[in-house]
Amino acid sequence: MRKFTFSGGIFPPERKELSQECPIQNVMPSSKKVCIPVTMGGAPNQVLVKVGDVVKKGQLIANGNAFMSVPVHASVSGTVKKIGPVMGTANVEKLAIEIAADDSGETDFMPVLDPFTCDKETALKRIKDAGIVGMGGASFPTHVKLNPPPTAVIDSVILNAAECEPYLTIDERTLLETPEKVIDGVAIVMQVTGVMQKPEGRGYIGLEENKIHCVEGLQKAIDAKNYSGKIEIKIVKTKYPQGCEKMLTVAILGREIPTKGLPANIGCVICNVGTVCAVSDAFRLGMPLIERPLTISGGAVSEPKNIRVPVGTMVSDLVGDVINPTEDTVKILSGGPMMGFAMTNAQFPVEKGTSGVLFLTRKEIAISKENACINCGMCVNSCPMNLIPALMKRQLDAGNTDKSTAFGLMDCIECGCCTYVCPANIKLVQHFRVGKGKVRAQMAAAKAKADAEKAKGDK
Repeated sequence: MRKFTFSGGIFPPERKELSQECPIQNVMPSSKKVCIPVTMGGAPNQVLVKVGDVVKKGQLIANGNAFMSVPVHASVSGTVKKIGPVMGTANVEKLAIEIAADDSGETDFMPVLDPFTCDKETALKRIKDAGIVGMGGASFPTHVKLNPPPTAVIDSVILNAAECEPYLTIDERTLLETPEKVIDGVAIVMQVTGVMQKPEGRGYIGLEENKIHCVEGLQKAIDAKNYSGKIEIKIVKTKYPQGCEKMLTVAILGREIPTKGLPANIGCVICNVGTVCAVSDAFRLGMPLIERPLTISGGAVSEPKNIRVPVGTMVSDLVGDVINPTEDTVKILSGGPMMGFAMTNAQFPVEKGTSGVLFLTRKEIAISKENACINCGMCVNSCPMNLIPALMKRQLDAGNTDKSTAFGLMDCIECGCCTYVCPANIKLVQHFRVGKGKVRAQMAAAKAKADAEKAKGDK
């Protein structure tokens, strides 16, 4: 099969052999408790329960009125024990609802709904009511993604099955174990976006060549549903960050997402493997997004594995029972090694966007002092966005955020390729994250000033 790709990128060690042969295990923490963040993507939510309430698995426990709000549900049946702060991904404190699970197994799911006979508005409402967000890490509200502006003409749906981050294998295992659900989810997304009804509409599965063994099962699932000709498998080169939306559209469609644009601007919608499975469950089972499959791996884990846990499961509650880290552990990551977040400890919950948790040894991480840039240009050659990281960093050092932005600061996807190849050990992506924060703060201040002046003028 022909391989598709993009310019730039890097080839870090895959390390997927640690867990790729491990079937997904359903796991319940021995503590029988979950700490579910009130907001996991979208606009902030309000708590709908109080301490002492008895809730059922699937029951709505937090929601908001904003269009971008994504509801949150109880992932276990039990009693609300506490509502308070918990340390979430990226070491950001979040309000969470702690539930002590019972053994009742009572559920409060939605009625089963046929996605191919209901209208678009009903389908979108079901996806929102199910609390579905992008499960690749960004946690963007799926009901918003599948409802682009009327000016956007969508003719393609891409399933992001690249899973280019080293170590992570949960998408690969999902493709191997439940290809029928994956294809059903893709077809539902195509139906909701109108792609299925268009003669020229197509669904594409972007699969890295290191997962070509998944093709047989996926193709059988496609043929079984008579989707041949509508859903195609596209093999993309094993290269990081092949799984980025901007890279996938170039590799598969030959279309480039414009600056500050979205896939919808070029007629495309992209979903992660976990996301389409959650969409299928929302219609076929009436089950909201209350479970999260993820990879547990790293050189400091005695038994790497792929597991499925209730959303809100504390990673610390899995240590010593499900996860057995060794004394060599020097870093814990939420997510992959390229774009994941280093955590201060294991006291954080599995969220909807948690694709993996890694326990790494000193040999697996880069601890080195930054040196002066030698102007080698390696960061330029590796950048998949065709930016000039060295110049962006130089302008940030000089305090010129405007010039750094002109060089493409806000177009940076924070993939970490530049940091990976830099011989001077400059943590470029970290500098860019800080720079972006400054730019956003300046924009917010400018907007606040403009709003104040406008309000003053209206008086």
